[in-house]
Amino acid sequence: MITAPNMAPARIRMSTDVLTLTQWLSPGFPVGAFAYSHGLETAIADGRIASVRSFEAWLHDLVAFGGGRADIVLLGAAYRAVPEDVPVIDATARAFAASAGRLRETADQGQAFCRTVDAIWHTRLGALCYPVAVGRAASERDLSLDLTAALYLQAFAANLVSAAVRRIPLGQTEGQDLLARMAPLVTQTVDDAMGTPLTDLTSACFAADIAAMQHETLYSKVFRT
Repeated sequence: MITAPNMAPARIRMSTDVLTLTQWLSPGFPVGAFAYSHGLETAIADGRIASVRSFEAWLHDLVAFGGGRADIVLLGAAYRAVPEDVPVIDATARAFAASAGRLRETADQGQAFCRTVDAIWHTRLGALCYPVAVGRAASERDLSLDLTAALYLQAFAANLVSAAVRRIPLGQTEGQDLLARMAPLVTQTVDDAMGTPLTDLTSACFAADIAAMQHETLYSKVFRT
């Protein structure tokens, strides 16, 4: 009698990977993501973003052409790198930050992520900026690169949606509807970015970069960036 192969270990492994990544990238993981708006607060304050439509256009560009896509390129490079190349990738990520606020955003979140993952999963990440830290942690834990990148980028978008809900203001249902509509763009961006070498790291969202710079002197603000 022919019996079906036992698929339980594969199912368990996949579930463990997903649960680990959703824990790392959930709003409850102590990286302080809620405190950062990636320059969005400036665009809301000066009236450039005042509705779900204008915010959707801003978010779309950030994910596809700006910081979101760049983070996936950095994450992928860190995941695939040999350990001795990680400091160079981390230095590249820091140099790529367009402003002091952006650097603070990626450095502070990365340091908090490394500290927690090192303590619980017994890794030795040290102090890396955020996308590099996530890429290295996933590599060391032998988690799927594609899954890591997709969940990271979705968390990036979700954090900005949360900021928009608080500051535009945007309704909770509107925000979740927008995030659901972003799913195809997230997967497409991950697919594109995974094939991009670190030497081709780029960003075309200059308005968002300038907004992040202006946030440093914004008179009244809720977010750190």
